[in-house]
Amino acid sequence: MFSRRTFLSTSALLLAAGRPAAAAPGRCGERPWCDPGLPPDERAALLLREMTLQEKVSLLGGDELLGAIGGPDGHTGTGHGIERLGVPPVHYGDGPIGARQGEGTAMPATIALAAGFDRELAFRYGAAVANEIKCKGNDVVFGPTVDIARVPLAGRTFEGFGEDPYLTTRLSVPWIHGAHEEGLIVCVKHFAAYNQEGVLAVTGSRMTYDAVVDQRTLREVYLPPFEAAVREAGVGAVMGAYNKVNGQHACENQWLLNDVLKGEWGFRGYTIADYGATRRTGASLSNGLDFEPWPALVYSPAAISAALAAGSASTADVDDHAHRILRTMFAHGVFDRPPFPADDSLIDRDAHFALAARVAESGTTLLVNDGLLPLDAEALRGGRIAVVGDAADRFVQGGGSSSVTPFEVVTPRQGIEQRVGPDVTVDHHPGGDPRAAAEFARDADVAIVFAADLQSEFLDKPGLDVDAGLASFPPLDVGNPLVDQDAVVEAVVAANPNTVVVLETGGPVLTPWRDRVRALLEAWYPGANAGTALARVLFGDVDPGGRLPVTFPAREDDLPTAGDPERYPGVAERVHYSEGVFVGYRHYDEAGIEPAFPFGHGLSYTTFAYRDLRVHGRTVRASITNTGSRPGFAVPQLYLGVPSPSAQVRQPPKQLRGFRKVSLEPGETAEVLFELTERDLSYWDETTHSWRVAPGTVAVAVGESSRDIRLTAELQV
Repeated sequence: MFSRRTFLSTSALLLAAGRPAAAAPGRCGERPWCDPGLPPDERAALLLREMTLQEKVSLLGGDELLGAIGGPDGHTGTGHGIERLGVPPVHYGDGPIGARQGEGTAMPATIALAAGFDRELAFRYGAAVANEIKCKGNDVVFGPTVDIARVPLAGRTFEGFGEDPYLTTRLSVPWIHGAHEEGLIVCVKHFAAYNQEGVLAVTGSRMTYDAVVDQRTLREVYLPPFEAAVREAGVGAVMGAYNKVNGQHACENQWLLNDVLKGEWGFRGYTIADYGATRRTGASLSNGLDFEPWPALVYSPAAISAALAAGSASTADVDDHAHRILRTMFAHGVFDRPPFPADDSLIDRDAHFALAARVAESGTTLLVNDGLLPLDAEALRGGRIAVVGDAADRFVQGGGSSSVTPFEVVTPRQGIEQRVGPDVTVDHHPGGDPRAAAEFARDADVAIVFAADLQSEFLDKPGLDVDAGLASFPPLDVGNPLVDQDAVVEAVVAANPNTVVVLETGGPVLTPWRDRVRALLEAWYPGANAGTALARVLFGDVDPGGRLPVTFPAREDDLPTAGDPERYPGVAERVHYSEGVFVGYRHYDEAGIEPAFPFGHGLSYTTFAYRDLRVHGRTVRASITNTGSRPGFAVPQLYLGVPSPSAQVRQPPKQLRGFRKVSLEPGETAEVLFELTERDLSYWDETTHSWRVAPGTVAVAVGESSRDIRLTAELQV
């Protein structure tokens, strides 16, 4: 299990104390502010006093115009240094899933990590991504993405941790700690209420939509991951979003940036605009934006000088922004170490490739199984496996700033061939023609059909069908966009009852054939080592470890936003979050809608018994026993149903407030412990502008998913 000692490592303690994490010879020299024994704020103040106004202004805008393309020789962004004063440049690198600068290890998508429900693995994932960003010569990693999956059609659903703020928070914090272990500044993104890309970049565009969100919903759903990143993980930077929030652009939003982030939460790092997200120079300067990385047009020296001359911002604003940037550089040791060399040979490719497989195994989610899985390689000796679908023979990933050019790839087809060896014939059909695919699979001992979607930054999916949106991305490797993958599944299942369906998707998709398949796996975007991981899961070398971090609806009409264009994609570029806190499974529970697969769902190759639920004060305990004949992963989940303080402030029937992942041998029992906090029992009171606990009876439930509750109790508050 993930130990407290791991979190509180030496460098993490040094960062929390505001001291440099590295003692190697630096670039600062013998100047007064170069003393690493001084607090970061004092060092920044000493340096700031020696700077001209022009030098301060130069710190607020970046360059590296072509870096956003992700070429091998360019950083995603670069902040100017000041050679005269020993201020080093700062290099920025994408992203949440791996390095986009040249080649890198393509990790499984963040949503696959979320499906693992594994804090330790989140730590290792963040450390690996940050290590490769560092080995590209960067000081800052743009990630993790902690935006909530409000609408599963959103193009960047794959890039986040799913629909639940608690799960997102509990996994993103160790991700950040892991990245801090590598000595990088972490830039969490995108602040805030950034939940859609837009339909055809015309309706509800991320560049123009205004998220109209009440305070309670912001506080309970969309802000908690950012708050934890600041208050628990000590993140050094926060990236502002493209959209407006309640009428003000996020990157010039006084309430978000100054009142909440820097004021209430005590954030001491610096804010960064997403690329092209800035609008007005004066409003950005006065309302809390510290740095514009690319292109530095709104924060160009000429634009800032004009804003100062017009009185829309002050030199005190410039001083504050420059101080925050310098203070963060001092706190994270940028001055006190040599520059990180850009050298791919420093990357432990084998270790990271193995980790990519481990994350994929942990996140692969078994949705349906009537006994077909795991496959028996010995029983298949001399037989034939029919692998169907072009996704089985290519690398599947999301598009945009989280796309990675992998060092190497093991495709699903290759992984299956390597696992079974020469004694089993593995044939492949691209799946373009349903009839041809059915005939190809008819006489096989087992058919495995792969179906993939594409999610991408810049564009939301037009629907939840697995094929929806594929034809919109002709420049990307998305296979044949004209194939009806649902029809292929239906045809192969009709021809061969021993059919396994494997989905490689960035989020929920419709599964109209789910009741007719014997086995269904959700593999998400499983990364560069997908084949190794999927073969191990298919053949039972490892238990499928995933649980759904998002609800799979039975129909698109069941979505919280369905049928209401004001909710999504918006009307006149105003998107009303009028569903409030009823996002994801909260909506399905409140409305009494049966999903295709509920939040938290995922099957094992063994079975578990839940017993002996005990609630003492704010401590909840339960015992989990592996009652099957195989080792496996149990993921007990704790849900609370807290009382509603009034008819106007309705609480969801249940909310995730704890989870554990335990590996159990047959017959083994583990006790799981959940410690509740005051915040776990609270709601945001819009009258007092504070967290409050409503007195009454709290329903305590422990189960295998949000709909598979095994144990219940009550807690009086």
